[in-house]
Amino acid sequence: MTVTRVWLDCDTGSDDAVAIMAAALHPDLDLVGVSCVNGNVTLDHVVDNTLRVLSHIGVDVPVHRGAVRPLMRPDFPVPRHILNPEGSAFHADTLPLPASPLRESQTGAAQAIVDAFMADGGDEIVLVPTGPLTNIALALAIEPRLASRISRVVLMGGARGQGNVSGSAEFNIWVDPEAAEAVLSAGIRDVLILPLDATHSAPISLTDCERYEQLGTPAGRASADLIRHRIVGYDDREDTGDAAPVHDALCLAAIVRPEVLTHVVEAAVHVETRGELTIGATIVDDRPWRDEPANARFALAADRALFASFLAEAFQP
Repeated sequence: MTVTRVWLDCDTGSDDAVAIMAAALHPDLDLVGVSCVNGNVTLDHVVDNTLRVLSHIGVDVPVHRGAVRPLMRPDFPVPRHILNPEGSAFHADTLPLPASPLRESQTGAAQAIVDAFMADGGDEIVLVPTGPLTNIALALAIEPRLASRISRVVLMGGARGQGNVSGSAEFNIWVDPEAAEAVLSAGIRDVLILPLDATHSAPISLTDCERYEQLGTPAGRASADLIRHRIVGYDDREDTGDAAPVHDALCLAAIVRPEVLTHVVEAAVHVETRGELTIGATIVDDRPWRDEPANARFALAADRALFASFLAEAFQP
């Protein structure tokens, strides 16, 4: 059995929490570190929530505090529930888990990423950003050789179709579009993007939640509760019925079960950083006759049942 080492960079709200549990517990994954970035909630809450998740499932890995604001926009309206009160339906400031006795690392996120990937064997780690890409852009700026040491990135962000903070922009990319463009332009050799198109095609249902709860594990019960809360929030806003996307956890499923992604295109992907109406939009050019070579793979659809089963594998006793 091949075990893949992963580093999560997250803005821990509810779907990040499920992703952390999947990364820490799935037998085919080895979570080696977590870096935190401001996004769904303020950075203090991101760090606290991350520690709560890890201690709840009995896992202790280094947790690093990262960027408190975007690269170029110190007054950018974050966290999510401030820019959009409906965001609190998905991401409460504090997750409903006990306070953690764990403590964060004294090494900042960007430096920790550099240290991990520049070390011997660092090129075997998969980098999994599930929030704004500020920490990753800062790490690339600190160490120019880092892009050549990162062998693979699997990130949640962007949209080819409709965004979730504007008609064209998805939250993670929109918060720090300059950072996202810097990462996509860095020359990292394998970048897989899981946008809203893919995550919304594979929602987790109330029936799945019952399955996770019946596993009887701390992760199974916690994930069921968090996803149920997401289902209520999404249904109130979008009439999604008995299911909701769990965006960030799909990244881990794509690492362990690549076949979970049923439609992936190779494309030249860039981020709009100046448009008044399109700021944060991901521009996906998969035309065969484009002039620019592809810099990423962009997933457009996923297998819902396979994703749900992956989470059950992760949360089993």
